[in-house]
Amino acid sequence: MLDTTVKAPSRQQKLTPEVRKGLLGLGLGNALEWYDWMVFGLLSAFIGPNFFPSTDPLSATLNTLAVFAVGFAFRPLGGVMLGTLADRIGRRRVMLISISTMAVTTLIIAITPGYAHIGAWAGAILVACRIVQGVSTGIEAPLSTAHAVELVPTGREGLVAGVMSFYVNLGVLLASLVSFLCSLVIGGAAMGEWGWRIPFVIGAVFGIVVVYLRRALPETMRPEELSDNTTRAVWSGVRKHWLSVVAIIFVVGAAQAYNYAWNVGLPAAARSNFKEDPTAVFALTTALGVVLVIGSWVIGKLTDGKSMSRWFLWTRALAVPAVFLMLMYVQPGIGGFAVVLLGGSVVLVLNMTLYNVISTSLMPKNCRGAGVSLGYGVGVALFGGTASYLLVWFQSVNANWIFPVYVAVLSVLSIVFYLLARRVNGIFVGK
Repeated sequence: MLDTTVKAPSRQQKLTPEVRKGLLGLGLGNALEWYDWMVFGLLSAFIGPNFFPSTDPLSATLNTLAVFAVGFAFRPLGGVMLGTLADRIGRRRVMLISISTMAVTTLIIAITPGYAHIGAWAGAILVACRIVQGVSTGIEAPLSTAHAVELVPTGREGLVAGVMSFYVNLGVLLASLVSFLCSLVIGGAAMGEWGWRIPFVIGAVFGIVVVYLRRALPETMRPEELSDNTTRAVWSGVRKHWLSVVAIIFVVGAAQAYNYAWNVGLPAAARSNFKEDPTAVFALTTALGVVLVIGSWVIGKLTDGKSMSRWFLWTRALAVPAVFLMLMYVQPGIGGFAVVLLGGSVVLVLNMTLYNVISTSLMPKNCRGAGVSLGYGVGVALFGGTASYLLVWFQSVNANWIFPVYVAVLSVLSIVFYLLARRVNGIFVGK
């Protein structure tokens, strides 16, 4: 039985105080996830030399970005384990597990001594923390969006897309802003020695606040739904909707490849390959964060009560030409970096606002946690987590054109598989 019979959208339906508080707790958790994740990527040029033995800054940065990708590789495992648990025991408890582990591992990274003090153990602890964070974040974004969609009245999916994306981009903005302010106040040399730890300490404190807020999250799985939903029933539903899972992989993967190229890959290339001033780079990534925060809120307002399918299709089509903007930044020059970073931001915010709600719409409620999280985890691991590394590496070997072609192909495939899944299985949220 489908749990999401489409009703006529009603933008007049108001959100109750309980729902608003629930959206706040879910949204701030997303902000923390992306803050922690983006801080690691943005500070990779500083973290690498502290945790890995290398006299070459580019090699150290690539080692750190490889660790960045390792965390993504474990997202599918997190999706399978915690997604199934969310369908079996409820959304609220899994949301608490997710955010608690993120806060603890962020603190561990902040206080772990470097390679000069504990040798290879430094890199091992860093990798272990990224693995645990990968498992945790394998559920955070997909389940928090699904949870939010289930909380709000039918027809308010656009609002959810805007609100959740707003908090995601707020986390990205805070990562850039904190990194920029730290670099500005203490200087690039001190950032490389010890200052990079400050943003991680801030993230750990942020996590404690979010854990407190999530204790009051409403549960959207009814007792009868949980009692009837065995592990076998959950995965039977996932197998039945396998085409939807494949579609989610590409819907998520294409958006995340674009996102990490802009938010992590291009800034890392600017600092490592082209030796741009770190403070200037952080200032521009902060400006990008402002565009994403404001833009996601606007897109949410525009799509509230509208056809999410139609919005997704045309915004994803725009990503195909937009990603080729990066070919304008192939040599040192902070002006060229600014044009590419901010020029591609409009299409980026369109895609990043919608993709999680679109993914949620492809799976029925009884197996939504497992199915959406599996597709999300695989998509991010295959295409998002490797994007920063590939972009920097292609630029280092003078093969700049390959990466935008790669993202454009992913974008086209996401449209094709979405249309196929919608035709075969239908959609379960929105219209």
